[in-house]
Amino acid sequence: MKQILLVVDVQPHFSPPDWLVDGAQSLARGMGSVATVELHDEEKVPFQKQLGWVPGRDEKSLVETDVTFIKHGYLPPQEMLDHLRKINPDRVLVCGIQTDTCLLAAGFALFDAGMQPTLLASLTRGSSIDRTGEL
Repeated sequence: MKQILLVVDVQPHFSPPDWLVDGAQSLARGMGSVATVELHDEEKVPFQKQLGWVPGRDEKSLVETDVTFIKHGYLPPQEMLDHLRKINPDRVLVCGIQTDTCLLAAGFALFDAGMQPTLLASLTRGSSIDRTGEL
């Protein structure tokens, strides 16, 4: 079975725990992998206007992967989906930060693109800006 790992927004601004970074890095070493990094651009996604919060402006993934894609907002970028389509994995293992938003959006986008996403619950973390889940 050809699998690829998708690491969503494991970046300094979201303060990921060491266990998540280490676990994702361990998996990324043993298989093909891609990452997303959320960067702020108010013209593309009005986080400040709508939520009174902004992600970082200049960040990198804390997990070394084969390819990293920049995104603005919750959805993974189209370039990442196109890249994964070319690889044609049997399954995309999804881990990272913001289970309730960005990981969910990534899973649905992968599903809609005809791929088989599998959330690695042991390598996810909820929102770093609202640990209560009320956001």
